[in-house]
Amino acid sequence: MAARVPEPLRVLVEQLARLPGLGPKSAMRAAMTLLKWPEAETRRLGQNIHDLRDNLHLCARCGGLSATDPCAICADPARSTDTLCLVTEWDSMIALDEGGFYRGQYLILGGLLGPQEGPLDLERLNLRLAEGEVGELILALGATVEAENTAAYVREMVRRRFPDIRVSRLAQGIPLGGEVKYMDKETLRQSLRFRQEL
Repeated sequence: MAARVPEPLRVLVEQLARLPGLGPKSAMRAAMTLLKWPEAETRRLGQNIHDLRDNLHLCARCGGLSATDPCAICADPARSTDTLCLVTEWDSMIALDEGGFYRGQYLILGGLLGPQEGPLDLERLNLRLAEGEVGELILALGATVEAENTAAYVREMVRRRFPDIRVSRLAQGIPLGGEVKYMDKETLRQSLRFRQEL
């Protein structure tokens, strides 16, 4: 960045540019927009960013982000407890739930099996299945190679430890290489409705 850019602005632009979807030029536009906001608004944004980690927690039941524990989805008594939908990340859970067509429980795996992925939350999954309420585990992991490998691993683990639990996956309306969080609501609804037993 040019030496003419004041240091505080340069530092902010460099930080913003590390966010997904923002390169240096977009980050500069965002920073310049913030400078045009009223001072109270920029201070409130800064405070919200500062407080984000203190105010959000992981739900002990599903592993999702929430301001409460358990989260609103897990605490909802109207939701079915006999189906558990396994997703990779919190935003995939939100994408499925916003459609309103699935009224069961969720569990966030925390990633997929692959060279770039971290550890999966298999302990939380085992604990949920051991409770004895789940009759069907729905794998909503996407259609990537890593998702298929993870689905096969989870399916075999569940069959060994919990042979009475049906394991299914979303129908193949999701294109190869697609991620659940990027699918439109109708594709998700159809994939969930016509899910396939594994």
